[in-house]
Amino acid sequence: MGRSYVKEIGQSLGKEVEVKGWVHKIHDLGRIAFVTLRDKTGLVQLVLDEKQKEGLRLEMALEVKGTVSENTKAVNGLEINVEQHKVVGEAHYDKLPFSVNRNEKTHLETQLNHRTISLRNPQIRAPFIIQEEIVTAFREYLRGEMFSEIHTPKIISSGTEGGSEMFTVKYFDSRAFLAQSPQFYKQMMVGAGFEKVFEIGHAYRSELHNTWRHLNEYVSLDVELGFIEDENDIMDLEESLLKHMIQHLNQKCKKELELLGVSLPEIQKIPRIELEEAREILLREYDKKSPAGNLDAEGEVLFSAYVKEKYNSEFVFLTRYPVSKRPVYTMPFEEEPSLTRSFDLIFKGLEITTGGQRIHNYDQLKENMLTFGLKPEDFDFYLETFRYGMPPHGGFAIGLERLTMKFCQLENIREATLLPRDMKRITP
Repeated sequence: MGRSYVKEIGQSLGKEVEVKGWVHKIHDLGRIAFVTLRDKTGLVQLVLDEKQKEGLRLEMALEVKGTVSENTKAVNGLEINVEQHKVVGEAHYDKLPFSVNRNEKTHLETQLNHRTISLRNPQIRAPFIIQEEIVTAFREYLRGEMFSEIHTPKIISSGTEGGSEMFTVKYFDSRAFLAQSPQFYKQMMVGAGFEKVFEIGHAYRSELHNTWRHLNEYVSLDVELGFIEDENDIMDLEESLLKHMIQHLNQKCKKELELLGVSLPEIQKIPRIELEEAREILLREYDKKSPAGNLDAEGEVLFSAYVKEKYNSEFVFLTRYPVSKRPVYTMPFEEEPSLTRSFDLIFKGLEITTGGQRIHNYDQLKENMLTFGLKPEDFDFYLETFRYGMPPHGGFAIGLERLTMKFCQLENIREATLLPRDMKRITP
């Protein structure tokens, strides 16, 4: 008899099963006890006699054999009448740091200090089940569109988006950096002949921010593709990807979405609005002045509310950012060289994506580096690809934790991060 997961035992009514998990709750009635067992797929009620229940404690790890029967009063309408059980993981504590089996309000810092214990709570863990399926849907959709998955280095010799806000590391006898982004490498792989690539990997930003929306280490969902017409092809791709992602989550994560009490947005058509127009709307409708060439955090929230009311969309693409606010590789408009073929995607008041078309002409890219005060010779490893027939290309990057946070309607990005790294936290 092989192990059964809790979610499977409904198919085994009247049969003997073996389940393994942790003691979630104990309801002791004297001669018998009802014990809730928790595994990675859910909860099930165990029925133990007076002798079997002796010595059981919350969060012990058990192996149990017993017969499945119906009980409408039990969790999920099923229970297991225990015939054999074995404690395979003793519990060594005087007191749990907080309740795992109740959704009590526990300070986030306390949860993070005892992360592996807090993640045993099904509601706290639910966003990570959803996050796992976000990644699955991301990979599934792009592989279906003939993209190749790549893995690029995270220890690099120079910045991909400038030298500031980068962590330095000692690399033998020289200085290196932790990658802010796989940007240069994913462009290089397009030029290497892969044409369409994606990567799911960590990125590092040495930003002096300690807010609800910032991390210093995060997971980036990166996409780059060649032979495009312009930035609209990139926005079309991301819109289709998000539609697939939402459909996938609605199918695979019904239980987790219900547990969190959230529903996912429907996407018809994501509005595309020029940044300057958005700034004018904020000033006219909300008397909100925005920083030059951008929206601040408050502006993103206000403009999202405007878009929701006017377009009934939780998403909005902001387009045509100025050259001064975009990286060196961003393609400018030929007719308006002060503006770029780039965009941000705002979801429920938070930027989750930056993307756009890249410069693919070698001379233009080299000249732009000089304009930005960079030395082209420092980037020979990157520029070489552009000497040999680089096609028009572009891409985008989605912050996985930010997307998870917004899908799950969480208040802090650390709730969507297994083991957060920020200005104050480098353990556990």
